[in-house]
Amino acid sequence: MKSLRWPLIALILSVVLALPAHAADSGDHDRARKALEAGEILPLKTVLEMVNRESPGQVMEVELERKGERWVYEIKLLRTGGALVKLRVDASDGKVIDHRGREPRAERRLGD
Repeated sequence: MKSLRWPLIALILSVVLALPAHAADSGDHDRARKALEAGEILPLKTVLEMVNRESPGQVMEVELERKGERWVYEIKLLRTGGALVKLRVDASDGKVIDHRGREPRAERRLGD
């Protein structure tokens, strides 16, 4: 019985510590859903199609954040050749606000 006590305590602690983070994520999800339903933001699929026309690449990560009065999709893309690009896109119209890129390590060495 003693051998099961510590793993059980660790499991309970991990569940309890994860609860606040899950609740915050749920609130963010609800806010984003409501913004979509109210027409404040475009669906992610639409934004990704728009972005792909201008900046093709494999989507690595997407976040939707509220910046003041504006909703912003932050999209990380991996381009052919290995360049990593981070785009900030206005979620209401799909226009790129900011574009930052990083060359793959091997290509940076060649250019130095």
